[in-house]
Amino acid sequence: MNILDTIGNTLLFPLLLVPRRKFLILQGCESAAPRYDRARITMTNLRFGILLLALAAVPATFLAAQQQAESSNMQLVGSNDLQGRSAYQPTIHRQGDRWIAYIGHHGGSALNPLTGQVENNGTSILDVTDPAHPVYLAHVPGEIGSPEKLEAGGAQMTRVCDGSALPHADKSKVYLLRTFGNSAHEMWDVSDPARPRRISVIVGGLRDTHKSWWECDTGIAYLVSGDPQWRTRRMTKIYDLGNPEKPVFIRDFGLPGQQPGAAGPAPSEVHGPISTGPKGNRVYFAYGPGHNGIVQIVDREKLLNGPREPTGQNLLYPQIARVDLPPDVGAHTAFPLLGVDVAEFAKMKDGARRDFLAVTGEELNNECRGSRQMVHFLDITHDLAPLGVSTFTVPEASGHFCGRGGRFGTHSSNESFAPVFYDRVMFFAHFNAGVRAVDVRDPFHPKEVGYYIPAVTGKTQQRCTEGSNPPCKTVIQTNNVEVDDRGYIYIVDRAGTGLHILRLTGPAAQLAGAN
Repeated sequence: MNILDTIGNTLLFPLLLVPRRKFLILQGCESAAPRYDRARITMTNLRFGILLLALAAVPATFLAAQQQAESSNMQLVGSNDLQGRSAYQPTIHRQGDRWIAYIGHHGGSALNPLTGQVENNGTSILDVTDPAHPVYLAHVPGEIGSPEKLEAGGAQMTRVCDGSALPHADKSKVYLLRTFGNSAHEMWDVSDPARPRRISVIVGGLRDTHKSWWECDTGIAYLVSGDPQWRTRRMTKIYDLGNPEKPVFIRDFGLPGQQPGAAGPAPSEVHGPISTGPKGNRVYFAYGPGHNGIVQIVDREKLLNGPREPTGQNLLYPQIARVDLPPDVGAHTAFPLLGVDVAEFAKMKDGARRDFLAVTGEELNNECRGSRQMVHFLDITHDLAPLGVSTFTVPEASGHFCGRGGRFGTHSSNESFAPVFYDRVMFFAHFNAGVRAVDVRDPFHPKEVGYYIPAVTGKTQQRCTEGSNPPCKTVIQTNNVEVDDRGYIYIVDRAGTGLHILRLTGPAAQLAGAN
């Protein structure tokens, strides 16, 4: 049944009782026919009248509520509404025989049925061992947002490590590193995920936070922080959290020009690092999520053990390469694809195995009122000289996404190195275009192999755009995506629609775990 039929079924009976003269006036006609001549009300003029009523009188929320899930080679396995909270980062962690999802939220508040209290958005903890039936275990409240920008509160970031993996931790415990709104980074004991317990505030007094990284094998953590002394909204504080109960500060890091006492314009703020640890000896930093993007490749050993005073020269010491993107291109996430065997080059003497970086920009504007943010693939085989080789985006006409409301463009990629997908398939959150599965076996020619756009629900929040008609629309805003070692894909919604757990089907499923 299409939307016109749905509206027609809703409005049909009242229209049959309207006097014929009035009904025809609605169509721009006049007639002296009897007032209730039902026999002459044809289905054609009835449907035309219904269409006009739909356009003029039916609220946008009614129209948007008709949106059903859209998919190709991806199937919904299970879902949870996350209490209607705006969601940011999901971390999926295996705890013994269980799989636990830790989901960070933007600011706001909602009723927690487990406690009967309205709580500031923070961290949702769910048991997803059975992905078809996620069980909501606990909600850890976060920071209250400001009246001007509620999303700034909450507890957006989550990272989890087992004590048994960390070098100096209690081997029986599991630890959650999370932000507390914009003001702090916290450490929690989540050994019993239904009863989380805060251990400490690692660093407080900040003016901003964002997406950090934690190496579970070494304990080194790269905490995105707004240090009030620095000349940028966000920089990086590096800590040794090998013993999560005794944090050890290592150093501050950022781009030259961001440090205290520098002069001139400061470069774009950091949005998130990803480290390959001691073995890979690289840290990939993304700066400027929606514009003026910068990608920085850093020698990890030099970063941790080199000169630490934040002078311009010392900040440059560990840098291997820096790529300044055009002003209208952002860098939200820089995810490495290392050791990719490119089939096209298999017969070449050199260069068949290559390294790449998938750089995802964040769309910041509603209804296509800015430049399109996409995925840019850089060849970093020779990481002193990164080279852009391809892009990926969703064709707007494939879903008329500019008119759906909310943001249309990329936001983030999965960040798990799970072998089931790594170097084969990547997943990109694309706001109102849902999540997109992309074959990255040849990053010179990335190819979409599947997608899933959830249906809107009663929990889905409106997105408003000044000058749009109607100004507010109820629309999916797939915000972030992650995967687990079992091959499940987890997406969360910025507009409060919740968590959806997916799996690949059809030809796309054959890529998972394939050689």
